[in-house]
Amino acid sequence: MSGVHVARVAARIRADIISGGLEPGARLTEKLLAERYEVSRVPIREALRILSAEGLVTIRPYAGASVADRPDDDAADLFAIRIELEAATARRAGERCAAQTGERSAEISELLVELERILAEGDQTLKAGDLIKLAPLNSQFHQRIAELSGSQSLVSLLDQISGRIEWLYAVNVTKRGGEAWAEHHLILDAVRQGQAQRAEELMRHHVAGSRDSYFKYARPSS
Repeated sequence: MSGVHVARVAARIRADIISGGLEPGARLTEKLLAERYEVSRVPIREALRILSAEGLVTIRPYAGASVADRPDDDAADLFAIRIELEAATARRAGERCAAQTGERSAEISELLVELERILAEGDQTLKAGDLIKLAPLNSQFHQRIAELSGSQSLVSLLDQISGRIEWLYAVNVTKRGGEAWAEHHLILDAVRQGQAQRAEELMRHHVAGSRDSYFKYARPSS
């Protein structure tokens, strides 16, 4: 069983959780999930472990797995962490673009092309009005910026919270999707031009805007 296969299964389950296809509290039995995604139980088991580490799935001894509660109570902490983390990735990515040479230049160019592809796909998604599809594209954009930073530590830290952040983004996308997506273009322009400080400032403003919009429109009333 390849890691790629498990990752794809995890991605499908993750997408269904974030979109609401699998609701908080829903039981996630290996048998039913294997039938739903037409795979064997082994990759399902591994995928559930991945999603448990991301905070999207709860696994209890003798009780099995279920969809976790959406992380609304942790939103303030998640956004606070994300602001500092992603400001650092944008700054490092800008510094790296400014200093690119040799083999590093080829790697950077590939990531920049991938970021342009993600933005173009998001632009088309916005035009089609299919806003819910922006959530995974949003995560891809931020992950590629982290990879462009060249810091495996930053990439790993972002991986740990990206699933929960995407979940929060998905419930807020109809209020801020278009505005946030336009900000991605500005961030990438600054990174590409090696304007590290501007990239950091734009990213900090971008994530803070998402935080403010979430607490204004999307957070459930207590």
